[in-house]
Amino acid sequence: MRESFMNSIGMQLVRIEAGSFLMGSPEGGDFDERPAHRVAIGEPFYMSATEVTNAQYEQFDPRHETLRGKRDLSREDDEAVIFVSWNEAAAFCKWLSEKEGKPYRLPTEAEWEYACRAGASTPYHTGETLPEAFHKHQRFEWRPQPVSLAVGKTPPNAWGLYDLHGNVEEWCHDWYGPYEAGDQTDPVGRAEGVFKVTRGGSHNTGLTHLRSANRLGTLPEDKHWLIGFRVVQGDLPRSKPLPKPEPPLWARDVDQTPYDWPRKRDMSKPYFAGPRRFVHIPPDSNGPLFSKHNHCPSIAACPNGDLLAVWFSTNSEGGREMAIAASRLRRGASEWDPASVFFKAPDRNMTGSSLWRDGKGTLFHFNGLEAGDGWANLALVMRTSADNGVTWKTRLIDAEHQPRNQVVSGTFQTKEGYIVQPCDAVHGGNGGTAVHISCDGGKTWTDPGAGAPKPNFAADPSGGTIAGIHAGVAQRKDGRLLAFGRGDNRLGSDDNINERMPKSVSSDMGKTWTYSASAFPPIDGGQRLVLMRLREGPLLFVSFTDSSRDLKNPRGIAIQDASGKERRIHGLFAALSMDEGDTWPIKRLVTDDGPGRELDGGAWTGAFTMDHSHAEPKGYLAATQSPDNVIHLISSALHYEFNLAWLKTPMPPLPRRD
Repeated sequence: MRESFMNSIGMQLVRIEAGSFLMGSPEGGDFDERPAHRVAIGEPFYMSATEVTNAQYEQFDPRHETLRGKRDLSREDDEAVIFVSWNEAAAFCKWLSEKEGKPYRLPTEAEWEYACRAGASTPYHTGETLPEAFHKHQRFEWRPQPVSLAVGKTPPNAWGLYDLHGNVEEWCHDWYGPYEAGDQTDPVGRAEGVFKVTRGGSHNTGLTHLRSANRLGTLPEDKHWLIGFRVVQGDLPRSKPLPKPEPPLWARDVDQTPYDWPRKRDMSKPYFAGPRRFVHIPPDSNGPLFSKHNHCPSIAACPNGDLLAVWFSTNSEGGREMAIAASRLRRGASEWDPASVFFKAPDRNMTGSSLWRDGKGTLFHFNGLEAGDGWANLALVMRTSADNGVTWKTRLIDAEHQPRNQVVSGTFQTKEGYIVQPCDAVHGGNGGTAVHISCDGGKTWTDPGAGAPKPNFAADPSGGTIAGIHAGVAQRKDGRLLAFGRGDNRLGSDDNINERMPKSVSSDMGKTWTYSASAFPPIDGGQRLVLMRLREGPLLFVSFTDSSRDLKNPRGIAIQDASGKERRIHGLFAALSMDEGDTWPIKRLVTDDGPGRELDGGAWTGAFTMDHSHAEPKGYLAATQSPDNVIHLISSALHYEFNLAWLKTPMPPLPRRD
């Protein structure tokens, strides 16, 4: 056993000698563990043998005792403290330094991996596998399962340190950033960043996240049941931090000249263009972006004339590898840029994004931030940019990891000036949509329906949640909120009612909603609608004629074409209402009305035929209207452009067959 001592608060510290090791994974592991590089630790330091416990932390902050047992975890004195942010962990170190007159701090990421490996080069300090004794429910559940987080109960590594594989993740000093090749001495991470590194993995997650080389992280103000920390006694190395990485493509060479959005087109004439692909990721990509599954988009028009689109890129929708990708369509360009990473907390699921421009030059980005896997325990993040999306200020606007925070594209501003952000209230296909509202430009936020009873859509005429997930929301001119959603369409015993998409209306800005059947067919998995107010006045609704489960036997919907004949259309359609959503007399297929051609809708859509009567059969939709009044609609992979005059133009009759 190496030299150790007990400090004034009952914490055992172990001396870690200077040395060197290969940091990262030469092969296998995750993309951000490469390139593996030789690191020298130039000076010895002391590291706490275990993670900081409740009893130790609460000598610094007695108020933390109220968090014991939250999520049925960490109740006892000797269990690892959780629900502690990076900022709070750093404050604890400062307090302990002042108390003892010795320098305490969080370990650097390199120090942490060096101490964890304890001379081993295998995935775990125990070898190629991690013995059962270290396992604490090492699999994903939608809700964490109670386990003991008592420290020091598993075998120590060769240097006398406990719980480095699992129990709880541990905050490190460093800002997260990509590794660089070449030998390094006492690295201290990047000079700046968005996320702070955590290491070691935790209970209630897969074993792969417990490997010595695995990297995790989150916002420094974030805190939940998976993260704790341990401390180091010793001065921080004087090494110079690595510079900020090269900006991603969407942030490079962005023209900051304000754009007048000149009306090059006569908007009184019908205009339609596309679809063109906006998702460009090389085949076989496996991190940081993934060619396997790209979905759930949002889009905004920038003050400089560019369009910016974001979406999630992943192998699995519930996976921790999920990143938010972005692409820019630069003004005057005919093709979208190749995709690059837009927002990614390492090893956290990032489900749900929305982009919105406030009309005053500020772009808003809302996103979910998971504690780990899945999308049932999301915190709500807001980011703002005043330079056309090049740089962003980031903060948590709902720090509680919970349902009701799965962001839906469709942010808008009411006539009172309130910002409204829809979010799924559940992680399943039924259960409705919540709205988060800010009355002060995004400074503070409320979830007005959070305290209302969960609605029984089939039995109750009202409740605190929109009927249907992934809801589109808009404000009527009389001030009421109008919404349509996916699922929850069993609004009564009438079969005809059950075959319609649910409609929800709120007269109290989202506190309560009343439900009825809409004029539209329901949608299902792999489909998301759009509802928005156009600048010219009408409400625009975009959805699909058949739910994904009905695509083998599609019924379509009936429209009247330019010849006055009724015919059926199938797939992506748009509808207009001139009476605030009471009726939708204008409907047409979102297609170029040309001969049949094969297209790839990506994600769950795949290949489809677009022709006179058929359009994209499913996809997640998002839309914005640029200041020149062109409507930009994106699905999971494709970008359509059209205007109000085109929407009002009846579809041409079917071509005659010779």
